[in-house]
Amino acid sequence: MSRPKDRPGRGGLRGWGGVTGMAAACAVTAALTLLPLAHHSGGAAGADASGGGAVTAVQTRAEECTEPEASLPASGDDGPNIDTIKQRGKLIAGVDQNSFRWGYRNPESRELEGFDIDLVRAIAEDILGDPDAVIFRAIPTNQRIAALENDRVDVVVRTMTINCRRLEQVSFSTAYFQAGQQVLAPKKSAITGYDESLKGKRVCSAEGSTAYEALEEKSFGALYKDDFDGTERDPDLLTVPSQLDCLVRLQLGEVDAVVTDNALAAGQAAQDPAVELKGKGPFTTEYYGVATKKGARDLVARVNKVLVDYRAGGTNSAWMASYREWLAAGLPGITAPPAPRYRGD
Repeated sequence: MSRPKDRPGRGGLRGWGGVTGMAAACAVTAALTLLPLAHHSGGAAGADASGGGAVTAVQTRAEECTEPEASLPASGDDGPNIDTIKQRGKLIAGVDQNSFRWGYRNPESRELEGFDIDLVRAIAEDILGDPDAVIFRAIPTNQRIAALENDRVDVVVRTMTINCRRLEQVSFSTAYFQAGQQVLAPKKSAITGYDESLKGKRVCSAEGSTAYEALEEKSFGALYKDDFDGTERDPDLLTVPSQLDCLVRLQLGEVDAVVTDNALAAGQAAQDPAVELKGKGPFTTEYYGVATKKGARDLVARVNKVLVDYRAGGTNSAWMASYREWLAAGLPGITAPPAPRYRGD
């Protein structure tokens, strides 16, 4: 298993240049996120990455789903989905291109980089023998499930939380990262965390995200729905397709706070020194998994095998190498990946 590669231009990256730069990046994002993005060594994808309508995933704990993080046992065997990927010669991966340190396009090298991108390359290397045999398709948060259901991607590796409701629509690998929801707000803000200090504040979240689900469950009086006052408003003001749009609105003063994964918020705080994570830590515990189309058992088992190898080696594992390169500065203190859980454990 190869370690994360050094990519040209990485060392000179210094964020997005403040509010103006971020607003421009958002405008570019709106134009690009639904287009197929091919790696330099790959061909163009056969279909665009825009999905058919938004899918809202509401976390529930159905009686038959008591351990959502438990996945199929790891296996290196081929199957119909693996065969399709091998015949194509490319892995098609749904990713983010705007989440700093997770999946983002380096403005200097134009390469997609980050923790999720490293994992995609490890999957491609295992299945196809080449970490660059990937067609990347940038998809917004609210199109992750639709992209799988409509066969636009083989896998989604995009900070996607495993939960019971989503398991009704897609399949997941074992967990590859532990995160949680937290509040991001300006340093000078009176907001202290996910608490009563949010009352009356405009709070942004991404459509189809677990952050929006958390606000629906308990908002502390925050204004988080687009029609909260019954007046005509920009429908994207508080609920947006991708969580990066929330940061732009925060910087422009259009919202007072953002609720998102602490793992993503740490990257956003690194981009903008005027904002910070509020509270003592995340108020939920969530696990990211690699998502596949529902029932793609051979592909799920193969990804789980990749993750076994990716975690192996302790501090010298590929997982830890990627963590140190991309995430340690903003999320220090992690000493190991989450342990896998399999059905029947």
